[in-house]
Amino acid sequence: MAKDLAAAAKAKNIKYFLISFVDLLGQLRAKLVPASAIRGMQKNGAGFAGFAAWLDMTPAHPDMFAIPDPDSLIQLPWKPEVAWLAADLWMDGKPVEASPRVALKRQIAAAAKKGYRVKTGVECEFFLINASGDGLSDDRDKEEKPCYDQAALMRRYEVISEICDSMLSLGWNPYQNDHEDGNGQFEMNWDYSDCLTTADRHTFFKFMTKSIAENHGYRATFMPKPFGHLTGSGCHAHVSVWDKTGKKNLFLNKRDEMGLSKLAYQFMAGVLHSADSMAAMFIPTVNSYKRIDAAVTSSGATWSPNAITYSGNNRTHMVRIPDQGRFEIRLMDGATNPYLLQAAVIAAGLDGVANKRDPGKRVDLNMYTERHKLRKVRMLPANLLDAIRLLDSSKVARTAFGDEFIDSYVKLKHEEWLRFTRDISQWESEHTLDC
Repeated sequence: MAKDLAAAAKAKNIKYFLISFVDLLGQLRAKLVPASAIRGMQKNGAGFAGFAAWLDMTPAHPDMFAIPDPDSLIQLPWKPEVAWLAADLWMDGKPVEASPRVALKRQIAAAAKKGYRVKTGVECEFFLINASGDGLSDDRDKEEKPCYDQAALMRRYEVISEICDSMLSLGWNPYQNDHEDGNGQFEMNWDYSDCLTTADRHTFFKFMTKSIAENHGYRATFMPKPFGHLTGSGCHAHVSVWDKTGKKNLFLNKRDEMGLSKLAYQFMAGVLHSADSMAAMFIPTVNSYKRIDAAVTSSGATWSPNAITYSGNNRTHMVRIPDQGRFEIRLMDGATNPYLLQAAVIAAGLDGVANKRDPGKRVDLNMYTERHKLRKVRMLPANLLDAIRLLDSSKVARTAFGDEFIDSYVKLKHEEWLRFTRDISQWESEHTLDC
């Protein structure tokens, strides 16, 4: 880990640093800083006008400073003279409450007070489309069931292998890459880690994938549902809680039928309890809700949840228990903010533990074909507006994140919803122009 960034620049032949942060709407922001200036930036931060990003600020706010975290240093494998740094936002000598990375670190600290160390992994799905963004990059990728299609995977070998080679060089231990269930869709997996490391890597992975795809003449999109007839892009999260040393998995109980401890069930119950009210952070865009409870896709299944339920190794549920000592949340999508994903999981899970919540009995039905057999089942929000309102009224979210953060997030998301509703879609014109 590079503690002295100036020394790291000299040792690693770094000419420039990208001092970067993710705003509330998930947009990656940065300043490009020459190595000659990094010593001062490491101490004082790079200056930004908060109003210029999605952070609920005005032009009257003072300068905001992004203080780089030297432990997050990543040299760009495709351009090693440049290094990327995740940063925490400060203003007037205090952390910016609306900073997603700051929000995550607060949840990490809350977990640490209980003696918990949260470890997570994410499964990032994306589409490779053409440079203009109006179609797939591979016009031969037309199989009805394209998942694991070897031919389509190998036709994009140059892109996928370069991304995987990059992760190998960074020490992330990637272990598999595949063509996913949508035509033109891919997924790449790397090892789980402490949740802050996973969030930083998730942020960089999206930047890296887009950059490498662009270098090959394509465009990578993490849009949840770019094509109505194809499977959407999820970002499933695998979660476990360890002791403060990181050596003992507190979720593991080999005597339990599913291999989970009482703590794991309570934590999972917290996630289930707050899934609807945290949905605005897990699935944060208007487009996200076209992936959830969607119509059957051309492959035969959406692979996304349609209700708030959990099961064993059953992919039709929102929460799946694929193995001992962890569970998988299948709600999140490609648009999720990497830091808020992790922060919301921890906040919901800690609430479950604090209140000794019970997830109830697992459901072993096929939720795509047998949901009607359940007498009572909690549904996910139908759209972003419903999700925003649920977050706004959530006591769990307000207790964990604070009123300032929730008010800012809700305000910006509601403005986003209004911008969407003011747009007249092609569908509206086609179906109501002559009404």
